[in-house]
Order: sequence, then structure tokens, then C-alpha cells
Amino acid sequence: MYILISISVPQKGTSTDYIRTHKLIRNMITIIAEKPSVAKEIASIVKANSKREGYFEGSGYTVTWAYGHLISLDAPENYGYTGKWSNTQLPMIPEVFKISPIISTDKKFAKTMNVQLETISKLFRSSDKIIVATDAGREGELIFRYIYEYLNNKKKLNTPFVRLWISSLTDKAIREGLKNLKPGSEYDNLYQAGKARSEADWLIGMNGTRAVTINVADHTVWTVGRVQTPTLCMICKRYLENKNFTSVPFWTIKVEFLKGGLSFVALNITKFQKKEDADNIKNRLELARKGRVVKVEKKPAYTNPPLLYDLTSIQKDANSKLGLSADTTLKICQSLYEKKLITYPRTGSRYIPDDVYQTLPNLIRNLEKNHRFSEYARKMTEIKLGKISVNANKVTDHHALLPTELIPKEKDMTELELKIYNMIAARMLESVSPREEKFVTTAIIIPEGMNSFPLIVKGSIIVEPGWKKVLDDRNKNEEDENDKLPQLTNDEWLDIQKVVVHEKYTKAPPLLTENSLLGLMETAGKELENEEEREVMKNIGIGTPATRAETIEKIIRTKYVIREKKNLIPTEKGLNLYQTIKDMLIANVEMTGKWENALGKIERGELDVSVFNNEIRNYTIKCTEELLNIKIEKTRDQRENKFGELSCPKCGKPFIVNDKICKCSDKDNCGYYFWRVICQRKLTEKDIKEIMQYGCTRQKVKLKKKDGKLFEARLILSKEGKFSFK
Repeated sequence: MYILISISVPQKGTSTDYIRTHKLIRNMITIIAEKPSVAKEIASIVKANSKREGYFEGSGYTVTWAYGHLISLDAPENYGYTGKWSNTQLPMIPEVFKISPIISTDKKFAKTMNVQLETISKLFRSSDKIIVATDAGREGELIFRYIYEYLNNKKKLNTPFVRLWISSLTDKAIREGLKNLKPGSEYDNLYQAGKARSEADWLIGMNGTRAVTINVADHTVWTVGRVQTPTLCMICKRYLENKNFTSVPFWTIKVEFLKGGLSFVALNITKFQKKEDADNIKNRLELARKGRVVKVEKKPAYTNPPLLYDLTSIQKDANSKLGLSADTTLKICQSLYEKKLITYPRTGSRYIPDDVYQTLPNLIRNLEKNHRFSEYARKMTEIKLGKISVNANKVTDHHALLPTELIPKEKDMTELELKIYNMIAARMLESVSPREEKFVTTAIIIPEGMNSFPLIVKGSIIVEPGWKKVLDDRNKNEEDENDKLPQLTNDEWLDIQKVVVHEKYTKAPPLLTENSLLGLMETAGKELENEEEREVMKNIGIGTPATRAETIEKIIRTKYVIREKKNLIPTEKGLNLYQTIKDMLIANVEMTGKWENALGKIERGELDVSVFNNEIRNYTIKCTEELLNIKIEKTRDQRENKFGELSCPKCGKPFIVNDKICKCSDKDNCGYYFWRVICQRKLTEKDIKEIMQYGCTRQKVKLKKKDGKLFEARLILSKEGKFSFK
């Protein structure tokens, strides 16, 4: 305990006033959290119930907080790189990095941070021990260590510290964590990795940004970064692939058979490049009139339940299902964490250890009180829980996302918080549920006289929906059209009922959404659908689960990218930068992935941090040399004005597109135009390109009548610039 000698109690004033007027005799413990809200939760557990300015106090504890990062690496000016930006100053590589309080343009907030830093300093110097309760991860560790290092250098602080490492903010988790405090030295490698990441981002970002900006014609600041720039390049690359893609028509054939009152569809894998070839085959099939079953194969098929969520996977699903940005999802998860309703959200693991697995039955019983899952949760108590996500060796700093033992009240959550909470709860139920079981029948039918044109029939019957029953997630595959098949036997003949030729079009690579971009960031640009391959590649992804959302927000803030609904679209500025640096080191996503892998090795004690630092310095020198030799010219935004090489269908001159109208650039002599909004639909770039190339949209689009009723139709443009519908 500590002894508090009261001299006077000021009614108003700062925390430093209070500390000055109260002599704190050492033999006190200070706990530092990352945020005031977390500090409040911890303070209630240790009974530090007296609220002061900047901290809580009581029972031998003071509990204070940072505001995220209070200390950061010094700006270039503090290393002597002053005056006008010049290539003679580059590359800037400090021999030793310095740290100092973060400078904020918000004067009120800057004052708050400075006062809080002074409060932390006073408390640390008055304590026998510090308990580090910043977020249990790389950035949380760095936040504390930078504060500690700065105060140690400035105030000769030598107070020892220990680590509170918890995965949720429930009372139970905090109490258990306080009983099992870890020596601070156990997390030295984590700090070294965070420090190395911070310094690498400074070196590449500061040097790269100055090198590019020096060579920009319009003299505006163009930022680049270790993770930011490869991420931008992935968006631009996909955008250009989509924009420059030429859709080509092809034709397929479907044949309908009938047996025992059940009709079913058979397909041929041939894609005809000419319609007349498909029509010829259709005519032959209609003349054949029958087909013989030559092979029938029946076998079970299984779909395993999904792994539990980590931060990236829930961000992807929330973007796909709810349209939420990665940053919004992270903020919602953080709020749920601070409300003690879910475990630590900034996790990169989709696994749990055995001891956490033992808690799942209680968590599932809690969901019996959740009307969304009550019936399913009750049934789960009668079966053995699956263990697909149980693997202690694959748990990183924190285990996968789970609901906590607290039963939430819906009125205490926002609508979006409830949706995200239910996603996490549903995924827990799915992961421990049985696999989906189907019985799949595959048959091959040869039309009479057409041995070289086999037809394939597929049908499946769900025997046990398993985990898919949690959300009734049984989407029908568009190519697997037969829910039920009649009993088929070898060598039987079937009557052909109908032959249909389908016109289709090759599809452009889809524009990146945050869902698909996060997937690429997770696997260093490699498009992988296989879950096991994705898990292996996560070690060399770019960024971390905790930082990827901020990277996306940053390239939007710097006006390199905009959001159009779910899609991420590069601006002219972003495309200019990409076209200039796409083949340079700064844009190499695989290289960035290797750096992230190296940081993970530093965390695990498998790589000496000096090796990483030396390689980053050499990399910075090479990057800076490349960037100093580029030139970016100021150009008009073609994406918003000319859509590439579009020509007026009437006179052939350049065709201009803006938000309201699509028109010929030769207004006086031609004057051809059409409005961009048709039946309350704003024509997309894809719509306009297809209309200009083919005279119509290639597929139906969603439209709305004046009375608000929705309908779908293909848009057809006449030579006079008028639209009709099909």
C-alpha cells in the first residue's frame, strides 16, 4: 500500500496540481491503459474508485491512460533536414532515431495530450511498479515503450514494469490477467518489431514522399509508403484490367430431359465462339431427339465448417454482406470489445487453444437467450462440438474472435453493433457445428449419333445441412441447376424435351472492393480461394489486421482512391502515380510482404532486428534513387471526363462523360448526346462502354419507374440518342 499525506485538496485544477499538493510516498502501483474507457474498466476491478484529472486512484493503485500514440519518431527537421525539400538532402537516414511528443494541429487536443503526458510522468516517478495494460499487440506495446523511453531519457525514469496480457475486458479476464502478470522483458521482441516497423515506415515514407513530390509538376505533396503504395498499385492494376477488358460473346447449350415427371438440365462444356456453330449443334440435337445414359456416379460430398473470425475475415464479410468499410468494422469491433461483449478484435488468428475451447459450451448456452440463435443453440448442447478451429500452435498474440461470457442487451448496442456481434456469434456456432453433407449424382448422356458431344448432368440432395443451417446459408450454384434428379441407370434412353442456346459474355476482372482488397493484402497480392493456402500466406501478407483498414483510409484521404458504392476506384492522381512507379521497388507487393514476414520473425525471436534495419536502410537508398529520377506531369482526369478512347457514334470525335451527360466533344457541328441518368439509374462506366460499343447493355440492369416500382431491362440506344428497353 502507499501512504497519502493530505496537505490540501484543490477543488479545481490539473492532475499535476493534485499530485503536487499530495505527497505520494513510493510503494504504489500505476497501471497504464491505452484509452480512458479501458482504464475505467480496470480501475473498477482494482478498486481505484477516486476520479482525478488524468487518472483514477485507490487501494494502492493509480490507473492512467494514453490517447493512443502520445510519442512518435521525430520529424526530419529535428535531424537537421530543414529548409526547402531538395534532392541533395535525400536519402534521409538518421544514425539514431529520436522520439518526441506528437504534434497536433488541434491546439485543445495538443494541450490535453501534453497535460496527460506530464500526469503519466508524475505517476510513473511516484510508483514502485508499472503495470502495462495498453492493447496486447505490437502497436499497444510500442505505445507504452515510446512513452517509457521518452520519460526515461527526459526524467531518468527507472521504474520497473510488468505486462497485463488479456484477450477481453470482462471482469473475469482482467482479474485473471492481474493474477498472472508477465515480466515486461518477455515482450522485448514485440517492442523491437514495433519499433522496427515504425522506423521502416519513417524511412520509406519520408524519403519516398519527398523524392516524388520534388518531381511533380504541380508542386503538391504526393505521399508514398511501405504498405500504402503497394496497396494503391493493386487497386490501380485491377481497375485498368477491368477498364481495358473487351467483352467477347460466346454461346453455350443446355438440353432439357424428362423422366418420371421430373425435368432436369444437362450441359456441355463447349463454349462456341460463333452463334452459327451453336445453332448447328442445336439442330442436330433436336434431330437426335434422344440421349443414352453412359455413366452414372453417385457419391457423398462434404463441406467443412468455416474457421472462426479474425479481424481481416470479419472485415471482409462485413464489407460483402453489410457494405461496411474495413475501418468502420474495426471501430464497431473495438466498441464491442470495450463494452466487454467480444474478445480482443485486432487479432490475426482464426484459432483457439484447448482451454478456450472448454469455455465454448457456456458461451453457446448464453446464445439460448439470443432470439436469433436460441433454437439452434439449444440443439448444440446435445451434440459433440467440432474442433476445426482448435490449434494452440496457430494462435498468435491473441486467439480468434469470440463473444464473451456476458449476455448483451440489444438496447445497449447500436444496430450495426448488433449485426457485427451476431456475425461473431453465428461464426462461433458454425465453427463447432457438423459439416454439410450432400449426396451428389453425376451422369453423362450421349445424344444419339453425337458421340463427340457428351452432356453432363449434376444433381445434389442435401442430407444434413450442418453448419449452413445456422444462417440458412445454402446458396444454389447457378451451374448446378438440378435440386432433384430422377433415378438414372446406365444404358437407358431419355427423350430430349428442349434445346436452348444461351448467349453469354466474357467477364472483366471485377473491380476491387474492400473485401477483395483485404484478401489480396492478406496474401501479398496472390488471389487464393483455398482456405489452407490463405492461412499459409498470411505470414507474408502486407500490413497487419490492425493496420490494413487505416492503410485503405489513408489512400482515400490522400485522394488516390475514391469509393463508388462497394468498389475502390483510383483517381487520376492515383493512376498517375501508379503508371509512374508500378515497376519500381516501392510498388513491389511481394517485397513488402517479405518485410512483414521479417517483422513477425523479430516478434518470435527468430531474426535479429539489426538485420532487418540494415536491409530496410539499403532498400530505402535504392527506392529513393529510383523515385528521384521520375517525372509526373499534371493531366486532366480522363476517368471522369473521357473514359479512355471512346468515340462519338455519330461523328467519331472524342466523347465526353460527366456526372449528368454523355456528349460529343464537337458541340457545334455534331451535338450528339444522351443523359447519364436513365430511370433513376446513373449509367456506370461499364454501361457506357457497352452502349458505345454494342448499342446496348449486354445484360439487364436494374431500373426504377416514376412510381418507384423496380424493373430490369437491357438499355438500347438509338442513333438519335434515345433509350428504349428490352
